[in-house]
Amino acid sequence: MIPVTKPFLPSQENFQSYVNSIWERQWLTNNGPLVNDLELKLKEYLEIDHLLYVSNGTVALQIAIKALQLEGEIITTPFSFVATTNSILWQGCTPVYVDIDAETLNIDPTKIEDAITSRTTAILATHVYGNPCDVDAIQLIADKHSLKVIYDAAHCFGVKYNKKSIFQYGDISTTSFHATKLFHTVEG
Repeated sequence: MIPVTKPFLPSQENFQSYVNSIWERQWLTNNGPLVNDLELKLKEYLEIDHLLYVSNGTVALQIAIKALQLEGEIITTPFSFVATTNSILWQGCTPVYVDIDAETLNIDPTKIEDAITSRTTAILATHVYGNPCDVDAIQLIADKHSLKVIYDAAHCFGVKYNKKSIFQYGDISTTSFHATKLFHTVEG
């Protein structure tokens, strides 16, 4: 069993130099040198060209919806943290649920097209428990219907598909560094 309520914390001594440098700089806000360094390392590790580090995964989803100027309906999965649905609602869009595949627990791409209407503007799929969605099938559907694709990739940090980072698929991929995720930070 993998516990999801207690994060792994390495030895505090490993981080004392970082804490000391923060106190010396007196910089506790955005765009500090540690955040900039983390962004660079994440871009390299995730094999992506663009990265915006924000406060949490919910905000990342909201920014993705806003950046793609989505309106109307967004097809999504009911099997995700409530932030997925809330992000859609908070941006003034309507979530349309498509059932999951019983084996992968990801959105079932064979059921997506039945949910598409003239108001549908995007598919927001969540990769679950390290298993990536069927990104090829989802992209084919999106291309056929001129839809944008957003992935919540918080459960697939470091996962590769066809020798490429899972973060290279879709129009935007988001993640979270919450304590229950594979890669976590202090909060979110």
